[in-house]
Amino acid sequence: MSKNICSSKICPWWLGYFLVSPLRKLLDNPEKILSPHVRAGMTALDVGPGMGYFTLPLAKIAGPSGRVIAVDLQEKMLSGLQRRAKRAGLSERIECRLASEKSLNLADLAGRVNFALACYVIHEVPDPERLLSEIARALAPGGRLLIVEPPSHISRADFEKYLALAQKNGLSTVSSSPLGRKLSALLEKSAG
Repeated sequence: MSKNICSSKICPWWLGYFLVSPLRKLLDNPEKILSPHVRAGMTALDVGPGMGYFTLPLAKIAGPSGRVIAVDLQEKMLSGLQRRAKRAGLSERIECRLASEKSLNLADLAGRVNFALACYVIHEVPDPERLLSEIARALAPGGRLLIVEPPSHISRADFEKYLALAQKNGLSTVSSSPLGRKLSALLEKSAG
């Protein structure tokens, strides 16, 4: 029997309002974190975007010719993201998708995503390998995945296990260095 992607550890939807607070930029500046990895015209994937704290900056950086796919398990998070995207004039660049308990529903994106972000999400799922496998399949050859996890939720050893699972699914570590006190790694899908 396969495990579900979702779990009881998922951030409650109502916390989404706090997660998009402008004060968060003092700790997590999305433009600073994303701009080294995203270029105009790219297709980006934001896994577990909540109400779009990173999604909106991703769409701005990807530009009018770019596309951002935001996948979340919670409809209320995606509704909040859609409202925020519309107010920011970015709704044409952002596609919101509802994940199911068994899948991120990314099969149609196989090999088409240039950059993926999994920020504060892997520790919330009971089957990280399935999550990383689906992300890896969506990445284009040479596509990159940025994983960011809070050390208050997982240990360095658990983070290393996530990196091993990513490697098992065809992603190699480009760099592994903390973003501030957060655990982070940039991984790449092999070009061949």
